Formats: sequence, structure tokens, C-alpha cells
Amino acid sequence: MDPFEQAWSHLSVSQEGPVALVRLNRPEARNALNTALMEELTAFARAVRRRSDLTAVILTGAERFFSAGADLGAQGERRKPTLLETRQAVMAGPDMCEAWAEIEAVTLAALEGYCIGGGCALAVACDFRIMGQGATMRLPEVPLGINMSWRSLPRIAALVGPARAKRFVMFGEAASAAACLDWGFCDEVVVDGEALAAAQTWAAKLAALPPLPVRMTKEAIDAVTKAGHHAATFMDRDQFLLTSRSSDFQEGVAAFLEKRSPKFTGD
Repeated sequence: MDPFEQAWSHLSVSQEGPVALVRLNRPEARNALNTALMEELTAFARAVRRRSDLTAVILTGAERFFSAGADLGAQGERRKPTLLETRQAVMAGPDMCEAWAEIEAVTLAALEGYCIGGGCALAVACDFRIMGQGATMRLPEVPLGINMSWRSLPRIAALVGPARAKRFVMFGEAASAAACLDWGFCDEVVVDGEALAAAQTWAAKLAALPPLPVRMTKEAIDAVTKAGHHAATFMDRDQFLLTSRSSDFQEGVAAFLEKRSPKFTGD
């Protein structure tokens, strides 16, 4: 089925000429990435991966938020899964990001408000990021006691360099739009509410270019910069399974909910 004619539960999808627009549409959960939303994002990306009639795909969220990150509390398991089943289930996020990275058309993330955790991983899987001036990006995982997975660390390091990548991931502090622009995390900062319009301007410029060399350029640059990504991240889901079962993770979540400083022990 044509993805632009399909009924999506958590996405709003449209096509105008050679430009596709995909909007996260789970506002009641601040566009948190539950399994259903991740599966739809993956399915859409795979459906348009080689569409020759598209030159650009724009991904955006709501006016006040892009995404609150992974919705870990919405897995809906009725029984305790086996470790093998859990290991398979945690690939939903990495598979989603990889599917968006493999779209042959140029991808642009238009970000307003906060972009957290898995939402940030999804945004950095796109080719370009455009942010409203009040937008922020943040990864809360390490301060909560788990690793940042979804195979996103090489993408982050490629964009901002190793030292800033460590700073951004380790401390879990929000990076402002101005900082993201300075670091190379985003490509343009605009007045709040204008990120989508700016992305559409970029898409129009792309549509005016010869499509074949644009796709060849994307493919060649990605091949150079992503050559070692799999070797660096093939174990990050197992690292997540380890850290998510640690005492430090339990303490990190409890401290966050109780609004106190955590006391980590390394257990």
C-alpha cells in the first residue's frame, strides 16, 4: 500500500510534489516513542526508502515538543518476557533510526521545544536538523544509570566531535539551539514556530537540484562517515540490558521521581 494513502495511528503523513512531510502524532504522550509509534516510523521509512519521486522527507513534531523520548512504560507485556524476547524487543529503537538513516532522499528534522532521549537519536539519524531558537536536545540516559544506545553514539560523535559527544551524553544536560548550532548538532536556528517552514525551504532547494548526484553525494558521504558505526555499537543493546538491570538504574529513576540527588554505587 502507498504509505501516503495508508491510515497511520500515530503519524500524520502527506506529500506535496517531491517532498514528504511526516509529523509525530501522539500528543497525549508528548510524542513519546512507544512500540506502536516506532513500528510506524520504521514502516514508513522502509516504504519510502528508494522512492524516486521524493527528493526530501521532513520529520517534525508538535509546536511545543518534538518527542519526550522512549516510552519505556508502555510496552504492554502481559507476562514476563524471556531475555531472548527482551533482547529482540529492544531493537525497535535501533531499527527505527537505521530505517530513517537508509532513506535515499534527503531527510530533515524540524525541531520545536524539547527533543529528548530516543527523540534525539531519531533526529540525529536524519541528514539535517533545523531548530526553533527555544528548542533543546537532551539525553538523560547516563544520569539515570543506563547507557545511551540505539546505535546513536557514532552519529553524535560524527556531528559534534568526541569531546562534545562525551560531554553531551555523560552529563545529560540540555543543549540549547544556539549551542547545537555552534557544535554542528543542527544546521539552522530560526524563530520559534518557524522550524518546519525553514525545513520546507531547504526541501524546495533540494527539489531544484538534479536528484541523481544529490543521492550519490549522500550515499558517498554516509559510506565514509559511517564505515565503523556497526563495530562501535553492535553491543549497545546488551549494554542496555545490563545497565537497565543494575541497582544504579533503580536508584537513578527513584532519585529522579523523588527529586533528589542519586547515590550511585556501581552495582
